Amino acid sequence: MSTHEDLLKRHREILPNWLALYYQQPIALVRGDGRRVWDAEGNEYLDFFAGILTTMSGYNIPEINAAIQEQAAKIVHSSTLYLIESQIDLAEKIAGLSGIPNAKVFFTNSGTEANDAAMMIATTHRGSNQILALRNSYHGRSFAAVGLTGNRSWSPTSLSPLSVTYIHNGYKYRSPFGHLPDDEFIAACVDDLRHMIDVGTSGTVAAMIAEPIQGVGGFTTPPDGFFGAFKEVLDEFGILYISDEVQTGWGRTGENFWGYEAHELVADVLTFAKGVANGLAMGGVVARSEIMDSIDANSISTFGGNPLATAAALANINYVIDNDLQTNTLKVGNHLKSRLDHLADDPDSIVGDVRGKGLQIGVEFVKPGTRDPDPEITMQIMEGARERGLLIGKGGLYANVLRIAPPLSLTEDEADEGFEKLEQAIDEATDH
Repeated sequence: MSTHEDLLKRHREILPNWLALYYQQPIALVRGDGRRVWDAEGNEYLDFFAGILTTMSGYNIPEINAAIQEQAAKIVHSSTLYLIESQIDLAEKIAGLSGIPNAKVFFTNSGTEANDAAMMIATTHRGSNQILALRNSYHGRSFAAVGLTGNRSWSPTSLSPLSVTYIHNGYKYRSPFGHLPDDEFIAACVDDLRHMIDVGTSGTVAAMIAEPIQGVGGFTTPPDGFFGAFKEVLDEFGILYISDEVQTGWGRTGENFWGYEAHELVADVLTFAKGVANGLAMGGVVARSEIMDSIDANSISTFGGNPLATAAALANINYVIDNDLQTNTLKVGNHLKSRLDHLADDPDSIVGDVRGKGLQIGVEFVKPGTRDPDPEITMQIMEGARERGLLIGKGGLYANVLRIAPPLSLTEDEADEGFEKLEQAIDEATDH
């Protein structure tokens, strides 16, 4: 098997320079079991990022593997030009779980493609290309999804088929309203939303798209009820609410099955991907039938909803529900966050903020005694964690947030193990 050095050399020669890699010495993961993975040189890691929140149930799950193998032995692909029973079964299950009344489902291959499709559906339904999006958001890498993304680090072009107005998010730590109590903070952001509709749009807006917890933005977590207050304004104008559940769906927040459910609303549209098929390419859109059926041109999805991916997704969702991984996520996530929270107790600490829900936790690093972002020490801690056998994600507007999002089957012992490795990496970086 090739060494990491050999693989990196070949990668650099044949793949785009803009394709991001973690670590000063990038690694290749070749095997996984439970919440652990092994790299091409035999090193073992506890995985606290789950392939960007995608290996949701864990690695090498027998029930999911069996469903994939059984389907692969029959037929892998047929396209949506033909009836696909597992696609219909999965759509029925997701529609029922979505909370959206009279729902229909369209399958894609990724979250980017799901958000792109949601834009097509919403703009067609409303007859407008105007969209409200949140500052510090990320919605994918396609031409339309980049136009929705309110984070300069992930926006390679200003060109877009959409007219986007960016409004305040729920990032209290860096908000000009962040000093306010939650109810006053929400009221200030709602006032800003009204103002931006008045000054930044023609008044006929198709939709607002929002991540209940911003992913790439650093797991920024608004107060409960934040988006419910927004939706009251949106409803006055007939503006659709699209909940980007690519990272928050399927019980990852612990408290709810969908992130939007923390906000006393029902989404008009939701998008999903990441963990739904536990690693196979799968995404989709759920919407009320009158919204979904707005498109009157022909369309297909060559790979979206294919037999293999839908069989895997059905098995994975059933595994999550049958094993009550949502409850496990709440329990273990609260335990882990309780240990992380104390890192921000000292006002002179390099940890400025700990936030999130369930097994979606962000730890933001700053220069001691300030709120100035410190991306350099964040990278040092990430590298130090890897050296100790812990894989962790990174994000945030200033690349100064560690993103903790392990498989939902994480145990308390593994949570403690991961915390101790992270704490050691923080202590080492602080000492230097």
